[in-house]
Amino acid sequence: MTTTIPTTGPGTFVGPLGEADPFSAEILGDPLPFQAALRDAGPVTYLARYDLYGMGRYVDVHAALIDWQRFCSGAGVGLTNFRREEPWRPPSLLLETDPPHHDAPRRVLAPILGPRALRRLRDRWFAAAEEHVETLLADAGAGPVEVDGMADLAEAFPLRVFPDAVGVPREGREHLLPYGDHLFNAFGPANWLVEQGNPHIAEHGGWVNAQCAREVLTDDGFGAEIWAAADRGDITHEQAPLIVRSLLSAGVDTTVHGLGAVLRAMATHPEAWTALRQEPTLARVAFDEAVRWESPVQTFFRTAETDVPVGDTVVPEGAKILMFLGAANRDPRHWDDPDRFDLTRDPSGHVGFGMGLHQCVGQHVARLEAAALLTALAARVERIEPTADPTRHLNNTMRAFEEQPLRLHLAR
Repeated sequence: MTTTIPTTGPGTFVGPLGEADPFSAEILGDPLPFQAALRDAGPVTYLARYDLYGMGRYVDVHAALIDWQRFCSGAGVGLTNFRREEPWRPPSLLLETDPPHHDAPRRVLAPILGPRALRRLRDRWFAAAEEHVETLLADAGAGPVEVDGMADLAEAFPLRVFPDAVGVPREGREHLLPYGDHLFNAFGPANWLVEQGNPHIAEHGGWVNAQCAREVLTDDGFGAEIWAAADRGDITHEQAPLIVRSLLSAGVDTTVHGLGAVLRAMATHPEAWTALRQEPTLARVAFDEAVRWESPVQTFFRTAETDVPVGDTVVPEGAKILMFLGAANRDPRHWDDPDRFDLTRDPSGHVGFGMGLHQCVGQHVARLEAAALLTALAARVERIEPTADPTRHLNNTMRAFEEQPLRLHLAR
């Protein structure tokens, strides 16, 4: 389901906050008014519709993210409580476990996906980005080029380079985005978005699970390194395919929609695009500021391990807490002029990749993909112009675009 994004600024949330449905089409389409009301209501608000507590202020969301002892992930980072209900798939060994079960998978992945290891991919990905952009612009001559920023750039480039790096065959990659879309929908309630994906998830999930087997993966990718860690005894052989699955489920959609966010920012802030063209090393700041500003991952849940005081409220043991990462990333109590996309800002404290020991282990991969694509575009494109309002792709967890009609004006 898509909806045209509003062209005006956020309005005022109307209605009783505690009875609101944060997973309604209205709020998913434009969450900013609801998030502002949530922040203004206090450190935590009881959301009666789903019997859970919502946090929107930066200081409280940040504190909960790093306090895994009291706000655990092991009961699931979605609405479903794994201690009471059966999860729809085997839980993620990274997102949905806590120490000590979380430790070994994290120790294995951290060096595989860390900045030092990614240096060997830098030249290859920058060259691939240049080739991708050149192909896209090949028939343009000197005139501008009309593209869909999502299908032609934000989706096409990550779907090419990241599965290659994992070691996944090229055939069948069309399963990755719908699989990830359903995964992120499933963190919310079983609403119409989940129902839309249910008839197809067996096919998409079956393909993804098959790619995690040792014999399917190439011998020079991230997947092979994970299986080598199992051979060394750092993890078990039963854990290895689940860790590979984490790369294929959480490592694609987040980057795609992060790129969609930075393209939207550059199209609507031409002065920022000019600054980046003049100083391409700003690509990383631009990507992180876009992740803060747009927050592709809007929410994640935690579960209270004990009664936890938050402000004047006690979140009871066993209660679900919905942390609004997007609200925290636009909290004026923490950020100056938070609704403004600003390349002079230091966005490094944003919670768009989480925080603490569950912080996204693949964030350096996403930054490298973004830097490669933005640098290639900056070399050839003088101006990025929106030609129509983009459409939103609604998801229970992600803030995403379905389409972004853009006109690329070529540099002379």
